Amino acid sequence: MATDKTLNLLDLDRKAMEDYFVSLGAKAFHGRNVLKWIHKHGITDFERMTDLSRKLRTALGAEAIVRLPEIILEKPSLDGTVKWVMELEDGQRIETVYIPDGNRSTVCVSSQVGCALDCSFCSTARQGFNRNLSAGEIIAQVWHATRQMGKPPTNVVLMGMGEPLANFDAVVRAMDLMQDDLTYMISKYRVTISTSGIVPNLYRLREVSDVSLAVSLHAPDNALRDQLVPINRKYPLEELIPACREFVRNDKRRKVTWEYVMLDGINDSIAHAKALIRLLEGTPSKMNLIPFNPFPGTDYKSSPPERIEAFRQKLMKAGIMAILRKTRGDDIDAACGQLVGKVKDRSRRTEVSLRRAQQDRMAS
Repeated sequence: MATDKTLNLLDLDRKAMEDYFVSLGAKAFHGRNVLKWIHKHGITDFERMTDLSRKLRTALGAEAIVRLPEIILEKPSLDGTVKWVMELEDGQRIETVYIPDGNRSTVCVSSQVGCALDCSFCSTARQGFNRNLSAGEIIAQVWHATRQMGKPPTNVVLMGMGEPLANFDAVVRAMDLMQDDLTYMISKYRVTISTSGIVPNLYRLREVSDVSLAVSLHAPDNALRDQLVPINRKYPLEELIPACREFVRNDKRRKVTWEYVMLDGINDSIAHAKALIRLLEGTPSKMNLIPFNPFPGTDYKSSPPERIEAFRQKLMKAGIMAILRKTRGDDIDAACGQLVGKVKDRSRRTEVSLRRAQQDRMAS
């Protein structure tokens, strides 16, 4: 094992943690205990893990660490949504959003720094792509949200920055950690992975995980989807729809959640709704209709409310559950499609003040 503290224990799921402790000459249950210390109790200092021997704590301190990103900006919304900008060890920045809703709370996490898929209506795509996140950097977002809010979220959605299925192994490991009863105990039905449609990895995902699936659809035909979601040129609807249908095939409780951003004059006519109905025939479906959230430099506009409602009613009459997603956090650029992870235009003085405020909150 590494001796320069390069091993971040946040990257380890239960099996990897057990194996690591066995490699130290300890017992597998010590790995399970440390998993609970880190995720359930929020303890990252090995000296405070009092059920470990002094020898084991010394060994851990010599070669391992619990490395967390730093919250450098917290922005609360008028509707209760909170956005955190987190800085990673290499200086890259990601955004995470907490969305309260009565007894339910959702954390929207990022899986990459930026995104390479270049969807035309998404602000994240304008940033470009920097790199994948590690499993530890993904689960750290849930760790921070749990500490900030005082309890684990009821739901996690991988709908933040990036395409989760383009970072397959790290995302699967992080989702396993979310569901583990030693950590956050989030139901498989309440962990949702959102994809633009990397078809081969959809089939891979079905073999190793049974979380919920959301798909960024946004168009009922290939010609329009090629423009809005360029990955469609590689994996067209003729391949995507059967893969999604297969993903939910053996579970009657499951539906594919289709994400559909409503763009004025682009994809919002009754003709588009009829085409969607034909496209999704035979697929257990729920449609999330999302008003477009503007960002600087875009030419798109959101469809008028009356057109969205007519679109929704057409789907409902055809037996497709269609929900108008309430826009949350748009006043802090935390709504769907607005995450960019860039606050570097802020002064160093402002960032230092934010860090000090964060430290004061954690100490209180």
